[in-house]
Amino acid sequence: MTATRRAFIFDMDGTIVDNMSFHTESWIAFFQRRGKDIDADEFFRATAGRQGKEIIRSHMGEHLNDDEVRALNDEKELVYRELYEPHRKTVTGFDGLIALAKEMNVALAVATAAPNANITFTLDGLDLRRHFDTVVGAADVARGKPHPDVFLLAAERCGVAPEHCIVFEDAPLGVEAARRAGMRAVVLTTTLPAEAFADFDNVIHIASDFSELTIDELFSS
Repeated sequence: MTATRRAFIFDMDGTIVDNMSFHTESWIAFFQRRGKDIDADEFFRATAGRQGKEIIRSHMGEHLNDDEVRALNDEKELVYRELYEPHRKTVTGFDGLIALAKEMNVALAVATAAPNANITFTLDGLDLRRHFDTVVGAADVARGKPHPDVFLLAAERCGVAPEHCIVFEDAPLGVEAARRAGMRAVVLTTTLPAEAFADFDNVIHIASDFSELTIDELFSS
């Protein structure tokens, strides 16, 4: 009998790399230049997992055309990359987990709200892209999280049914997107405490990093 194909789908920012504080810092700096004061904690909870174009329009107005939004988002992302580059590294245990997953024939995917430039900055900057069967980003789907599109597309490209996928996330909007996709989720508390995810029935494990996660136990949860 052929074994059921399984997949791990990783959010990127805040999950593969512990960088969300740098994203929030760069957004705050970006908006402050335009006379807008942003509360960091409230901003993260409301926007983590959403695409940059969605964040800009929700804070600066739906009247902006696509070219204006793209230019503003590029400006913010440049600030982010300058801030984070000296600190770029994977979360503890990530490299070991994906190496073992590949040995066990678990498909590996990235599903992120990040634009292509940031995907290149993180995955290619850390030589990670070669490990993944597919990478899905903001350019591949029209809607960001909590819509399930990015996770469903990743599963489709891996040839794995949603119910056999486990999503790794650090943000409530991402966990909600996984729930809507019919996927279980593992939460990394790189940014928010475990209590922030208490209402989600699709969360099977909460951990500070990847070091103590066991693949067979995750899929049997």
